[in-house]
Amino acid sequence: MDCRIGFGWDSHAFKPGVPLRIGGITLDHPEGLAGHSDGDVLLHAITDALLGSVAAGDIGSYFPPGDPRWKDADSAIFLNLALEELVNAGYQIVNIDTTLVLAAPKIFPVAGEMRARVADLLNIEIDQISIKAKTPEGLNLDHVAQCHAVALVERLVEPEDLKSMSAVIETQRQLEDVVEDLLSSVHGVPKKRTINPVYDTEDIT
Repeated sequence: MDCRIGFGWDSHAFKPGVPLRIGGITLDHPEGLAGHSDGDVLLHAITDALLGSVAAGDIGSYFPPGDPRWKDADSAIFLNLALEELVNAGYQIVNIDTTLVLAAPKIFPVAGEMRARVADLLNIEIDQISIKAKTPEGLNLDHVAQCHAVALVERLVEPEDLKSMSAVIETQRQLEDVVEDLLSSVHGVPKKRTINPVYDTEDIT
């Protein structure tokens, strides 16, 4: 199995007067997260993890914070771009593990809803996404939300209806014929001439 790992991290300060968006859902909280887009720290970290897994840059290289087109943009747009890059590189998600670090609000009561939303955005099963939360005890980061994300991806397998030669070729003669045809059509190698024996070898003793 050809697997790769991507890591993502993001951080935003809390800001009054804006909605709090985390994991693609709006939470009931007096402050939201400051950012050029909607400030969804969880989706941003997952986006970078997926891009990193296939060495496709980072979120800022596609969506610069100074570009007015992405002002207050839904971070699901960024996540969708990362998913397209992943598929174009020939990989699919195995699982994603994330940890939010913030003093408030409590994430545990809404973690299930977040997981369902992220799974829907990524077109994966809910058991492929983990969302945990910790408090920044003693770090003087109570006014900041951070997120760490790790993505494990694997190379896409061939469709089930595509079989190897060994699965469809029954005899050595058939295999040789196939190889000869390939050499002739692709590389211009002339096919071997079949020489019939002059004598019936069955009668030779």
